[in-house]
Amino acid sequence: MSRAILRLAVLLIAGSQVAIPDDLETAYQSLKEAASKNDSGQVKVLAAKTCELARKAAAKPAPESESDKETWAKQVEYARGIEVFTEWALSATAMKAPAAEAVDLLSALEQQNPKSKYLDESYGRYLVALNETGASAKVPDIASRGIQAFPDNEDLLAVLADGCMNRKQSDQALTYSRRLAGVLARHPRPEGVSAADWERKRSAALARSYWIAGVVHAEKNQYVEADKNLRAALPLIQGNQSMTAAALFHLGVVNYQIGKMLLNKARVLEAAKFSEQAAQIKGPYGPQAWRNAQVMRTEALKMR
Repeated sequence: MSRAILRLAVLLIAGSQVAIPDDLETAYQSLKEAASKNDSGQVKVLAAKTCELARKAAAKPAPESESDKETWAKQVEYARGIEVFTEWALSATAMKAPAAEAVDLLSALEQQNPKSKYLDESYGRYLVALNETGASAKVPDIASRGIQAFPDNEDLLAVLADGCMNRKQSDQALTYSRRLAGVLARHPRPEGVSAADWERKRSAALARSYWIAGVVHAEKNQYVEADKNLRAALPLIQGNQSMTAAALFHLGVVNYQIGKMLLNKARVLEAAKFSEQAAQIKGPYGPQAWRNAQVMRTEALKMR
């Protein structure tokens, strides 16, 4: 059990001795039972009902009598704890549910509280489930809304960087990719995620971040930044031929330009090697990469 969930459980256990409206207590107990059974339909219905009742209970005005204020404060705290539990129930059930049910539950959580910490933790599942259910067209809008509440969410940043890159919005893609790299550099491994799973996710996100930044810098003729980012991306994108082909192609071009500016024959020959490697990968970069390699080797022969 994570520390956040443990704290919530302690709060609710402590508050269970506090008198609250019967309908709220009944709804809360029913929601707990539905969540324990991973009953998506009941969790969605009961979370909404319980949240409404909890908010109503928490909104009760303070009593005038000082002797009653302590009891009132405990009732409010307990009701707010139940409201947070409804958010957890929606998220936890979504994590174990089929894609369509996960989308339904997380959409409900987004509407109930778009700033819920449990929504922040669930965006990875939410975005994947949207794609799995054929609702990928909704991803950009959901990601754009989410990043306003959670500017350091790596799942949202990765999706937004990719989307901007695909739409040729280079400056925005570069901004998101830089933010993503910064977030990954300082984010610790989340609770409940194995070291191996976190490293896989982190490496995949870093690969996209470095690759996008490298390609954008290359297209802007910013050779040094392009070279640095593409070299960082290369070992992380092995197995992805389309990304590797683009990285090698641009590495060839930028190192050729750097080599010419510095009169560095070794750099030009390295550029030719990158281009030849790109030419060996079937795809749109191949023919031009091969022609580039011939020009680069000819240029290298003229250099000392």
